[in-house]
Amino acid sequence: MEALIPVINKLQEVFNTVGADIIQLPQIVVVGTQSSGKSSVLESLVGRDLLPRGTGIVTRRPLVLQLVNISPEELRKASGDDDETAAWKNYGQPYKGIDAEEWGKFLHTKNKIYTEFSEIRQEIENETERVSGANKGISDEPIHLRIFSPHVVNLTLVDLPGVTKVPVGDQPRDIELQIKDLILRYIGNPNSIILSVTAANTDMATSESLKIAREADPEGRRTLAVITKLDLMDAGTDAMDVLMGRVIPVKLGIIGIVNRSQLDINNKKPVADALKDEYAFLQKKYPSLANRNGTKYLAKTLNRLLMHHIRDCLPELKTRINVLAAQYQSLLNSYGEPVEDKSATLLQLITKFAAEYCQTIEGTAKYIETSELCGGARICYIFHETFGRTLESVDALGGLNTIDILTAIRNATGPRPALFVPEISFELLVKRQIKRLEEPSLRCVELVHEEMQRIIQHCSTYSTQELLRFPKLHDAIVEVVTSLLRRRLPVTNDMVHNLVAIELAYINTKHPDFADACGVLNSNIEEQRRNRLAREPPSALPREKPLTKEVQIQNGNQDAASSGGWRGMLKTSSAPKPDDGFAEEKPKQLAAGSPHRGPSVNFLDVRVPVSRKLSAREQRDCEVIERLIKSYFLIVRKNIQDSVPKAVMNFLVNYVKDNLQSELVGQLYKSMLLDDLLTESEDMAQRRKEAADMLKALQRASQVIAEIRETHLW
Repeated sequence: MEALIPVINKLQEVFNTVGADIIQLPQIVVVGTQSSGKSSVLESLVGRDLLPRGTGIVTRRPLVLQLVNISPEELRKASGDDDETAAWKNYGQPYKGIDAEEWGKFLHTKNKIYTEFSEIRQEIENETERVSGANKGISDEPIHLRIFSPHVVNLTLVDLPGVTKVPVGDQPRDIELQIKDLILRYIGNPNSIILSVTAANTDMATSESLKIAREADPEGRRTLAVITKLDLMDAGTDAMDVLMGRVIPVKLGIIGIVNRSQLDINNKKPVADALKDEYAFLQKKYPSLANRNGTKYLAKTLNRLLMHHIRDCLPELKTRINVLAAQYQSLLNSYGEPVEDKSATLLQLITKFAAEYCQTIEGTAKYIETSELCGGARICYIFHETFGRTLESVDALGGLNTIDILTAIRNATGPRPALFVPEISFELLVKRQIKRLEEPSLRCVELVHEEMQRIIQHCSTYSTQELLRFPKLHDAIVEVVTSLLRRRLPVTNDMVHNLVAIELAYINTKHPDFADACGVLNSNIEEQRRNRLAREPPSALPREKPLTKEVQIQNGNQDAASSGGWRGMLKTSSAPKPDDGFAEEKPKQLAAGSPHRGPSVNFLDVRVPVSRKLSAREQRDCEVIERLIKSYFLIVRKNIQDSVPKAVMNFLVNYVKDNLQSELVGQLYKSMLLDDLLTESEDMAQRRKEAADMLKALQRASQVIAEIRETHLW
């Protein structure tokens, strides 16, 4: 299991080279209040003076400290051998030319070797001031330091700024919250071990470090408590109850140590001598607990805990690395390779876009939208739902009232009173109603045009990811397709205009559907006439001669009526004489139910009151015209509802599908445009490099983990 910690250190370096923190590696995080002795604990573990010391806040940036144990035999082997394998085995670059037994390396200084620990301490101070300033400010940017020594155990520790309450110097007012958030960010990593440092001369129940540790680790499964400054407790008191876990139990244990005093630090007392004094103090003050306390026992405990923790985290860590490697491989593929053959690449992109555009219309695209209708499905919806419902909502008699119809009839007769309803009045009124179908038809063309514009964005966003690499090519393709659609829009609109104009050009009263409707209407009117005559009293009947004349007139027009022609039907329905007894009573009944809408109508400059009662003949003429208009309008509406979608498909949709690729090739596939169109976006090359570096790091990390034998885990 000793091989596990160097493996994690290797992974730490692999990911530090790309500046990423996407993998939460196992490490030990040191947490404590300001001046509680955190840095002293780390120095005791290293055995050398390497950290800035003093009063107040000294640690102002996270320090990631990796301790690498290297035996003298490995050092000599690495110093005399340039083999890269040996270098990776010892986690660092080849040590050739290094005469010192212990040395350090910073990540930010690359391969510079520090053999003097005073230089390491000075570099930490300089780097802290460079980022955090010289007046007590803090930063969350970490400093990475590796210490190679035969006197250390393999550990990875993180020293954090101490918890403080009152801002000093140029510290912000929310310094307490900033430090707490920084600590929680590190100890929130479920793969970390929390080293909670508390001074022995304070009440453990008020320990701020244990409080913060419990926020991130409520069950205490990864928290180890360290009691510092055992030699500074008040006379007559000891930490026996605290060390035994009687005050506050900690699952991973409580270990007490003795730090060097500030006087010892000023006098440059060696750490080795301080460890001897610590052992003597524990043997004298806590003889029964001496073998389970002290810096050496803390180092061994941390090493053991970290190894077991790594062993538990390794399977999940391996899975996480493999998943991320697959994700970054997919991301790198989406960025594409650098363009070599620009001519072939341009033609390929144009062809792919044209194919995706046509497939989206046909419904065979690879990326099918699930949240809303798109492409051909939306065009079908426009044709049969939007356009169809709009036409059905158009009333055949909308905008017409009885006075309008009567006015048209009178205007069509001229100065002579008409015996029959003039045909021109029907044509005039029905054309006016047919004209109302033109606006929804043009709106249908507009909606289809808008949807075909939306398909451009759909293809460039969901289907042809490569276009995102080349923004100028994307803009050029959008411009060409938009221009093509813009050119086809007036052609399609003209065709729709013509469809309506065709219906207006010739009113076909011999249309089979219209003739059938007239025949039914004629039969209904004849039946109503017979019922009326049957109900009339005998005294109201006219003389025999006029009656015979009326019957002759009726028989003379029987062929026209039975043939379905509306002219014969009108002649029959208009035959009653003005002196008919029924004609004097009927206008009152008809006038009561007839609608009188709209403004007053001017007949030859004579103002006729709108509310006047219509005669029986006027009422019948209006009803006949209304029924004829409705019948013919339904026929035309059905024709328009069928022909407009066909015209739009032929002149707009199918034309664009058939000519899109040739249009794109003709406009864009030119040698003078290659370099400009295939210019990548500014950040695309950078993102491709970052993704490639991260993928390389993940692949290297996967190799490092794969080198671990199963026997190493136990």
